[in-house]
Amino acid sequence: MKNFILLVFSSILIFSCKNEPQKIEVTSGDFHAANDHLTRVMVHDIFSPPVASRVYSYSNIAAYEVMAQFDKDYKSLAGQLTDLGPAPITTSELINPEIAAVVAFYEIGKNLVFSEERLIVKRDSIFNIWKTKDEETFKASEAYGLQVASHIRKWMSKDNYSETRTMPKFSVHTDEESRWQPTPPTYMDGIEPHWSKIRPFAINAANQFKPVPPPEFSMEPGSRFHNELMEVYNIREEIAKDEENSEKMAIAKFWDCNPYVSILRGHLMFATKKITPGGHWMGVTKIACQKSGADFNKSVYAYTKVSVALADGFISCWEEKYRSNLVRPETLINKYIDDSWTSVLQTPPFPEYTSGHSVVSGAAAIVLTDIFGDDFSFDDDTEVDYGLPVRSFKSFKDASREAAESRLYGGIHYRAAIEVGLDQGQAIGNYIVNKLEMTNSKEKLAAK
Repeated sequence: MKNFILLVFSSILIFSCKNEPQKIEVTSGDFHAANDHLTRVMVHDIFSPPVASRVYSYSNIAAYEVMAQFDKDYKSLAGQLTDLGPAPITTSELINPEIAAVVAFYEIGKNLVFSEERLIVKRDSIFNIWKTKDEETFKASEAYGLQVASHIRKWMSKDNYSETRTMPKFSVHTDEESRWQPTPPTYMDGIEPHWSKIRPFAINAANQFKPVPPPEFSMEPGSRFHNELMEVYNIREEIAKDEENSEKMAIAKFWDCNPYVSILRGHLMFATKKITPGGHWMGVTKIACQKSGADFNKSVYAYTKVSVALADGFISCWEEKYRSNLVRPETLINKYIDDSWTSVLQTPPFPEYTSGHSVVSGAAAIVLTDIFGDDFSFDDDTEVDYGLPVRSFKSFKDASREAAESRLYGGIHYRAAIEVGLDQGQAIGNYIVNKLEMTNSKEKLAAK
């Protein structure tokens, strides 16, 4: 009888322990993983650079709006981003803000990718662990995260993206040499010719940071335009002498960030997939957060501010691309100088001026400098997954200058598009830094 009572007591004790809620620990690593998962799905789905920036921005803004409701050191973006109203407020004491923020991130992310199931599998592998530890807290947090995500989804649905899906393709003018034309090997149509119609996030309008026009088109030797064309040609010839040991080749490849590169081998064509320029800078954001020891909230803040800069950078840049509609170097070199000439990097399927990578790199670097400091050195391992070695930089601005210069080494941009594009991006970055009031105390945040 005594043994029976002891057995019953032990069973009750074990059963009670099994059902006792455990604390759910959500770290900055969980948020880095969420952005990483989103990036991998977008690489699989082959998102263009502008569209990828939209996915990053809305997903991270959703997480930020949750976080800002609970941390007095951060301010909501309601009333600061175009047409964004206040997020729903909760009084529930059961909510874990970090869980709710991650829920909101994944909910928006899965609504914006094609391979939704890939993101859901990753999400659920994490959520099931949290739910097992404390189901009541998880469910309350999930409910609030979904509520905020619904709020962001309604705002997102009015940014003109759906409307641009039904707009006509870009008209190519082959009778005018100065205008962009599709390039080999795929001769793709111009990507996102109506992207300037997407509602901006922080800037007032797509043309707010309209750059100076490109150099006047001229094939006359000695003209500025012709000189810049010959610079592209001559750098490629220089690289060709020793491609394996060329630093310029290494830089071009490191910052390639072309989501879809077509490779032609005889009669066989196949493609390689990579991250976009925005994806690379989100990777740099992760590196900065990890090196600085940023906590969960500061990491969400950093990703969100950078993603807004990237999104507005692409809107601004694409507005100029399809206005100036400038021909790529490859087209002219093949026609006038060497019909067998190929660029180091595959020429992207959209007009040349200004350089998109230069614009978004300049914008992202300004925002990251504002958050982490001017002399923040780092080792960039973002491209390791794609077979490229780590590169080291003294600062974010140092990295952005190299990213911009890579387009010249890659043979896909003239110097003017690079230099003016970098200035354009820096202006956008400074505007965002000065306009958005996201923190109440930079001194406190510096310690986090």
